[in-house]
Amino acid sequence: MPRQNGWFLASQFETAANAIIHENTTGREIVKDFEGRSLDYWVTGYGTGGTVTGVARTLRKELPNTKIILSEPDVAAIVGSGVAQERNTDNTPVGSHPSWAPHPIQGWTPDFIPYVLQDGIDNKCFDELRPVNGAEGMHWAKELASKEGIITGISGGSTFKIAIDIAKSAAPGTNILCMLADTGERYLSSPLFADIAEVMSDEEIAISTSTPGYQFPPAPPA
Repeated sequence: MPRQNGWFLASQFETAANAIIHENTTGREIVKDFEGRSLDYWVTGYGTGGTVTGVARTLRKELPNTKIILSEPDVAAIVGSGVAQERNTDNTPVGSHPSWAPHPIQGWTPDFIPYVLQDGIDNKCFDELRPVNGAEGMHWAKELASKEGIITGISGGSTFKIAIDIAKSAAPGTNILCMLADTGERYLSSPLFADIAEVMSDEEIAISTSTPGYQFPPAPPA
């Protein structure tokens, strides 16, 4: 048995603890941060489904007027397909979902509907499902970095794209909370950074050397 050999399989896609921790921590943090004001929309994607399933439980109780918007890749709209996921007796997937296709939004939407997410789907954890294009997600991840100094991954940019779409038609004063679940640092070898040069330009070097007391190290010998 695994425990007899000093290890165990966390089964993050199947274990109920995944959603429970977000119900008890992430959800509570959101409620606290919006104490005394409205939260009109909460926007998120899904990987294991633990975040949306768990947070939704708390928001439904504490902030029932909040609209929960779930997003997934447009080329891998497995939840939106309405096709049920086949499962083994331990709730693991029998195989890939028939509506899945490869997509660039890393960390999002595996090739099956996780059991943790299925629990949220069954209990109506979201009000609306919106597909998003991976290229648009990368665009908005770069916008966040260049305009706001927020370094997030492709999934963060994709979620933000949906939040931007909502904001375009929302009434003035609408509060929209967008889930940026990770840092962009782990995507340095991904298409997100494909058009970023490996070395600094003369302009970038000039900016870095303009800092008082900073000496830019000499370039290594050719």
